[in-house]
Amino acid sequence: MSDPVSKRTGKPLAKGAFLLPNAFTTAALMAGFYAMVAAINGQPVAACVAILVAGLLDGVDGRIARLTNTQSDFGVQYDSLSDMVSFGIAPAILVFTWALGDLGHPDTVSAKLGWLGAFFYAACAALRLARFNTQAGVAEKAYFQGLASPAAAGTILATVWFSISRDIGPEVVAWPLLVLTICLGTLMVSRVRYFSFKAWPATDRVPFAWIFLLLVVIVLLAIDLPAVLFTIGIVYVLSGPVLTVRGRYQQRRRRRREKRDAAP
Repeated sequence: MSDPVSKRTGKPLAKGAFLLPNAFTTAALMAGFYAMVAAINGQPVAACVAILVAGLLDGVDGRIARLTNTQSDFGVQYDSLSDMVSFGIAPAILVFTWALGDLGHPDTVSAKLGWLGAFFYAACAALRLARFNTQAGVAEKAYFQGLASPAAAGTILATVWFSISRDIGPEVVAWPLLVLTICLGTLMVSRVRYFSFKAWPATDRVPFAWIFLLLVVIVLLAIDLPAVLFTIGIVYVLSGPVLTVRGRYQQRRRRRREKRDAAP
C-alpha cells in the first residue's frame, strides 16, 4: 500500500503527519481531565483555566489537520470524545462542585436539582456532539445548529471565574447558575443557529479592521480576563436567538414577496 499523498502538493505525506493533530487533541483531553481533578480538589480557578486551555487546543487541532491534509475519520471521532470530556463532563463537574452541590441538604429536592442540572448539561453535550458527527458532511459550515459545546463550556467557566474574581460566593449565584446550566444544555440541542468561527476567515487575508479588533480584545483580556470572557460568552450565547429570529423574519418577508410577485 502506497503512502498517503497530499492533495495540495502531490507529494507523499510523512508517516508521522497524522500524529500532529491527534497530539493536540490528546493535549486538549488531558486539559479537560485535569479540569475535573482540579474541580474535585476544590480548585475552581485552575479548573476554569484548564477548560480554557482545552478550548484553545480544540480550536487548533482541526486547523492543523486541514493545513497538513491529515483529516481522518479516526481524528473526527477522537476529537468528539475529547470534546465530551473537556466541554461536557468537566464543566458539569466544575459547576456542581463549586455551586450546584450546595443547593440544599442531602436527599432534598434542591440537592437533587443540583446534580440533575449538571447531568442534564452533560447529556445535552453528548447529544450535541452525536448530532454534529452525523451531520458533519451536510451541515452548513458558516453556522452551527445549536450552541457548540466549547462555547457552552466557556460560558460556564467564565461565569464561575467571574464570580470568584468578584468575591461572589457560590451560595449567591447557585440558583441563577442552575438556570444558566440548563439553558446552555437546551441551547446545545436546539435548532438555534450560531455563527461558526471555524469557517472564518474564508481566505488567508483579512481586513485591517479585524486585526485592530483582535488587538483591542487582547488588551482587554490582559486587563480583566474573567470579565472579558464572561462578556464574550454571554454576548455569543444571546447572539444565537437573535440571529435565528432575524433569519426567520427575513425568510417570511422573502416568501411574502415571492407570493406577491407570483400573484396575477
